Amino acid sequence: MKAALYTLGCKVNQYESQVMAEALAAHGYTLVEPNEIADVYVVNSCTVTSESDRKTRQIVRRLKRQNPHAVLVLTGCMPQAYPEDAAALLEADIVLGNRSNERLIEALDGFFRDNARLILTEAHQSGDAFVPCMIHRFYGRTRAEIKIEDGCNRFCAYCAIPYARGRVRSKKIDDIRAEAAALGEAGYREIVLVGINLSAYADSGADLCDAVLAASESDGIRRVRLGSLEPDHLTDDLLDRLMQCEKLCPQFHISLQSGCDSTLRRMNRHYTADEYRALCRKLRARFADCTLSTDIMVGFPGETEDDHMQSLIFAREIGFENAHIFPYSPRSGTRAADMPDQVAKAVKERRASEMAAATDEVRSAYLARQIGRTVEVLLEESGSGYTANYTPVRIDGACPQTGFVRVRITGSDGEQCIGTITE
Repeated sequence: MKAALYTLGCKVNQYESQVMAEALAAHGYTLVEPNEIADVYVVNSCTVTSESDRKTRQIVRRLKRQNPHAVLVLTGCMPQAYPEDAAALLEADIVLGNRSNERLIEALDGFFRDNARLILTEAHQSGDAFVPCMIHRFYGRTRAEIKIEDGCNRFCAYCAIPYARGRVRSKKIDDIRAEAAALGEAGYREIVLVGINLSAYADSGADLCDAVLAASESDGIRRVRLGSLEPDHLTDDLLDRLMQCEKLCPQFHISLQSGCDSTLRRMNRHYTADEYRALCRKLRARFADCTLSTDIMVGFPGETEDDHMQSLIFAREIGFENAHIFPYSPRSGTRAADMPDQVAKAVKERRASEMAAATDEVRSAYLARQIGRTVEVLLEESGSGYTANYTPVRIDGACPQTGFVRVRITGSDGEQCIGTITE
């Protein structure tokens, strides 16, 4: 039988889809693309915003409409955080939460045996352990991700992720070492360490720096990159130790959300704009050719025009090389959904446009400054790739090769650099 996976959301979801793909392949399924005819479709959902839920519903209904005789499995964060909403999506023949992903094969076997709809969502518990998981390849990529942490204890006022992912738990350091070694032997040269709250990683005294070192031990691995980080976990001691990790990429995605202190307090974020600014200066001082990226939310309940302008000015000051801008989206069950002074949709959209214009201007100027440099790029099959500091580069002309190449940057289009291979 043929199986296809459709993944929405973050790198943790992408990793978990790889785990499910390997499980399907090990049980005799042939993996195909989601746009191909399959016997089983697995939709791995995201629920970080209401728009994410809308996309999930849309994809589930479209796949079922196009393939009415296929078995459709809905899993991921949406059914985990909102199991009743997921169960009401009748196009899904099997509903799992991310806590139950390891039961995918069991669920499929049960469905084919009994021809009856299955709902297998289980709530996260405070004492949950990290579920052992390992991949041996990353389909369609020259870099591979390793999930080393799951869950979040922060309970930001706007966020449903603690309900979708449970509490913080971490992969054993020896398992990170073994998984990175296996991926290195399989030909992968870059590892991205990912987690829901990655900077909270801890295992029997080991911290995030130890995880980087464990992933770096394989001779085949030339780069180790970190996923999204929380600013208040990045202590001076940790930064000093990370500086000594020779394979660590000098690119840091540090979640900001807002550059306005009063908004940060209402969000229940655990730092101030000044503390965030100081961290960015430390990172740029410690790591050569360092780039910073972030997420910025606009239109949080109670955000005034003055608050918005403070955040806008702050974003310009930091000079992020890349930024993801998005309007606040109410999530049921969170404190922010019931806060007074909700911001009108049109205002949120206008503020998002203003913030995006400001950060895009900074990004375009950064890309233009790369012209004339010669850099090392890890190329994907598309003829595009990334430098160590995650600058995107597209090769000008035909590019039959993948892997590491030296590239001279000859231009940029505001979104990426353009260059020619020099060797």
